[in-house]
Amino acid sequence: MKINTDGVLIAAMVQYENPKYILDIGTGTGVIALMLAQRFLNANVNAVEIDKMAAQTAKLNFENSKYKERLKIYDTSLEFFSVDKKYDMIVSNPPFFVNDLKNEEQRKGLARHASIEFFEMLVAKSAAYLSQTGKTYFILPVKQAELVVELAKNYNLNFCEKINLHSDKNKETFRVIICLSFEEINLVESDFYIYKGLKEHTDEYKELLKSFFLAF
Repeated sequence: MKINTDGVLIAAMVQYENPKYILDIGTGTGVIALMLAQRFLNANVNAVEIDKMAAQTAKLNFENSKYKERLKIYDTSLEFFSVDKKYDMIVSNPPFFVNDLKNEEQRKGLARHASIEFFEMLVAKSAAYLSQTGKTYFILPVKQAELVVELAKNYNLNFCEKINLHSDKNKETFRVIICLSFEEINLVESDFYIYKGLKEHTDEYKELLKSFFLAF
């Protein structure tokens, strides 16, 4: 489970003023949780991961981080995750292929494929653990993002932000970052471009990730 563009983008883009508790659902090897701990210096970041090997790697990464006192991994499925707290911000780069052909490698398949029931549980759990003034962020393909926005209505979560991610200005949206909240906030929509030329990142992309990537 290597570092991927989806994960670093959502970790760098989510916004909340001085969160105290953050939850990363499906942390993989812990990259998103680590980036959030780096960005929000007063936050305690909890992370959930169902894959045993990935969770162990995340644990090691957390222990070797200077933010280790504020990072905690829960080696369990979201279904059985249970804590006695509310989160100011919930972030997830979840599995997103619904009813598509399953990956032959079981572990990669687990990380990439999800049923509609999974998204129902993801939204329900997010609603259960989100504070009344909190924000939930997901990064998803367009079709799955639309599904999550519809499901969110059943839990009184309002669609308040949409970031359309493009490879470049000539490409259609390939991912969407959506923000949900119990608060009634007018929807804000924007576009973000990764490349300005062949293998050449935009200045916006470099600026966004320069605090995390040694290459920048």
